[in-house]
Amino acid sequence: MATKIRLQRHGRKGYAFYHIVIADSRAPRDGKFIERIGTYNPNTDPATVDLKFDRALYWLTVGAQPTDTAKNILSDEGVLLKKHLLGGVAKGAFSEADAETKFQTWRDAKTSAVSAKVSKASDAQKAAEKAAFEAEKAANKAKAEAVAAKKAEAAVAVAEAAGKGADEAVVEAAAVEAVAEAAPAVETVAEEAPVAAETPAAEAPAVETAAEEAPAVEETPAAE
Repeated sequence: MATKIRLQRHGRKGYAFYHIVIADSRAPRDGKFIERIGTYNPNTDPATVDLKFDRALYWLTVGAQPTDTAKNILSDEGVLLKKHLLGGVAKGAFSEADAETKFQTWRDAKTSAVSAKVSKASDAQKAAEKAAFEAEKAANKAKAEAVAAKKAEAAVAVAEAAGKGADEAVVEAAAVEAVAEAAPAVETVAEEAPVAAETPAAEAPAVETAAEEAPAVEETPAAE
């Protein structure tokens, strides 16, 4: 039975990831497979590969043929290089220890290159975020200056209509704006201050002044 190492599509539309499988060459791409030996996610940078190295090497040694994409993945993971080195050992070109040393040297260089790429991408992202922040900061400053200029122009226009000088109008507008900005803070303090309980005014007792009774004046009889 002819076997192939191929990718089997999974995921949703616009976000596909793949299983790396061993399948009969006559089976459909997403159909029945013999063994799954890893996964491949091209949506990350760099692409994420989770591969069973020994199983991939075994299937290559028994004659499984990878598709073009699967071959590129196996090459990036070093499976093809390891197969080539084992072939050299079998032919007596070098010892197995030399083959392992060569493979480890290649793997270390590959790991360093990937780490450098990830670090570079991270630095570039941080630089882009910083540039965006600075641009937004500059835009906000320019907007604030434009608003202040419009307010000053409006104050000058009102002052000219009222017969005031331009400098006096600008100073007055600045004072009004400062008062307006301070007003919310004053209101907040006033709201937070405890309200003193109103004590009812002591009711003064009503003083009844007794009217002094004037003594009755006796009428003297008129002289006859």
